[in-house]
Amino acid sequence: MIYYITGGQRSGKSSYGQQLALSLSDEPVYLATSRHWDGDYEKRIERHKADRDERWTNIEEEKALSNHDFSEQVVLVDCVTLWLTNYFVDTKNDVDQSLEQAKREFNLLTEQKATFIFISNEIGMGTHAHTEVGRKFTDLQGWMNQYIARKADHAYFMISGIPTKLK
Repeated sequence: MIYYITGGQRSGKSSYGQQLALSLSDEPVYLATSRHWDGDYEKRIERHKADRDERWTNIEEEKALSNHDFSEQVVLVDCVTLWLTNYFVDTKNDVDQSLEQAKREFNLLTEQKATFIFISNEIGMGTHAHTEVGRKFTDLQGWMNQYIARKADHAYFMISGIPTKLK
């Protein structure tokens, strides 16, 4: 089973995803994809960790999500945007290569008999990126979001903390 939750920054995606995960399992897995880039990211990571209690198993994995066995578990992947950033940086901003690698890893991960909840940002609805790299990443994010949404059994769009069911 695949759930997909998207929306803008601070739209309530992670909170909704956590509530959903806890409604599906007493012991969900939080699969964090962020790199520890700098002090600001460290604070964000700590804030996210503080949002979860002892029921959660926390795993940090930057790219190779399928290296973990999630059989029969409920897994919250937070988030696709940071996961894609890791590919994008490592491929030196190659959109095609990043998209190919992310799709391959997504397919490997979701072959597991588990329930996955993917959190992603809908960045294409904001202002037009001012740089070529920004525009490339917006394209990458949009194409990966479409890919995940097509594969998802359930999809939600978060607006001001309110989930809107897409499918």
